[in-house]
Amino acid sequence: MGQKMTKAERNKARYIELNTLDRPLTDKEETELCFLKKRMEDAERIAQFKKNQAEPYASKRSRAINLAWEFYRNIDIDGQCYVAVGGLDSITLYLFLRSIGIDVPAVSVSSLEDKSIQKVHKALGVIPLKSATDANGRPYNKVRVIRDFGWPVISKEVAGKISHIQHPTEDNATVRHAIITGETGAQGGWQTESKMQLKKRWLKLFGGADPEGEELGYAAAEFLVSDRCCYYLKEKPCDDYHRETGRWPYMGLMASEGGRREKALAVNGCNYISKTTRRSAPFATFLRQDILTLALEMDEWYQENYHLFPGEKLNTIIPAIYGKIITDEKGQLQTTDAQRTGCSMCGFGIHMEQRPHRFDLLWERNPKEWEFWMTRVAQDSEGNWYGWGRVLDYIGVRWTHPEVWIGAKRDAESIEQMTLENLLARNRQGR
Repeated sequence: MGQKMTKAERNKARYIELNTLDRPLTDKEETELCFLKKRMEDAERIAQFKKNQAEPYASKRSRAINLAWEFYRNIDIDGQCYVAVGGLDSITLYLFLRSIGIDVPAVSVSSLEDKSIQKVHKALGVIPLKSATDANGRPYNKVRVIRDFGWPVISKEVAGKISHIQHPTEDNATVRHAIITGETGAQGGWQTESKMQLKKRWLKLFGGADPEGEELGYAAAEFLVSDRCCYYLKEKPCDDYHRETGRWPYMGLMASEGGRREKALAVNGCNYISKTTRRSAPFATFLRQDILTLALEMDEWYQENYHLFPGEKLNTIIPAIYGKIITDEKGQLQTTDAQRTGCSMCGFGIHMEQRPHRFDLLWERNPKEWEFWMTRVAQDSEGNWYGWGRVLDYIGVRWTHPEVWIGAKRDAESIEQMTLENLLARNRQGR
């Protein structure tokens, strides 16, 4: 038997077949042909993007410089830019831009970040933004977005799909059908195995909120899931800043982080300019090692140029929540504490973390905040208070007894440090 064709190969074969028919195409076939052409063009862009990701660090650093200046000098931008700053990646971006001569404002809803990140923001002169408000002028905060919209769990893409099936309407019936079955209509090219479909793992837990999913025997969660938290807390404030100033963003996005941004960056490019959207992501092709390497370089640059910034001099631009950047036994750079950061209430990606995970580390930093987020964020239909604990239990992520996991982590670090000290002592004795 011949080797089974990949989906890309099937798409290409079908595209050739439609292009070589000796009769006029039906409307459905015309739609399918256009869809397949777009998919193949996207595949070519993604393949080239992956080649760029595989280039040496020095090449990607040089490309980032060129991309940043190209965006700044674009006739539609004309230097009217700003930097959207959050954690270490975008802090590094801001300093990188300053180091190459691009001096533009940096903004952030800093109140959402860890205290150690806020400290760095203040020292660098990052402009604080306020969260978005509703039609009545009432501001959104971390707790309110969860209570009003739902829990940010698994990933933005998955959360968005779950939100669709938890809010069934006639208008989203086609989308919901695709999420449940993978079958798309004309807009999706009449696919039968679309990536729109939720993975079975999540369909089993959440698919029953949709009538079709319920018929298939899927369960439904007793809590809502949403991808809207980032919009109200971070994205809309930056959009409002753009409307007020006319400035367009530099963003510290990397495709290697996965999720929605991976394909969007690969297909749309590092610099993206359209009639309604303009943004630059100079680090789009960077991998984790690249950004940590550059962070160390920017820390050194800052120590020589701290006088360019308004706040008190920092000992390091690496926020304390990350710990230190070290080289592990495999020669790879890593942070000793948090690998990624975000809002303390964010659950995107939590199911992929080993313990001690982000909520365990939150317990270590602030037990009272941990207690609140785990148990007293919202009330269910019976008036019982609950928090992330119930959500994590439902998706199979353990969260109790964080002290055990934090203790084990610290013990391992102590043993590693003792081993290192012993090795150094032996080396000194052997001289």
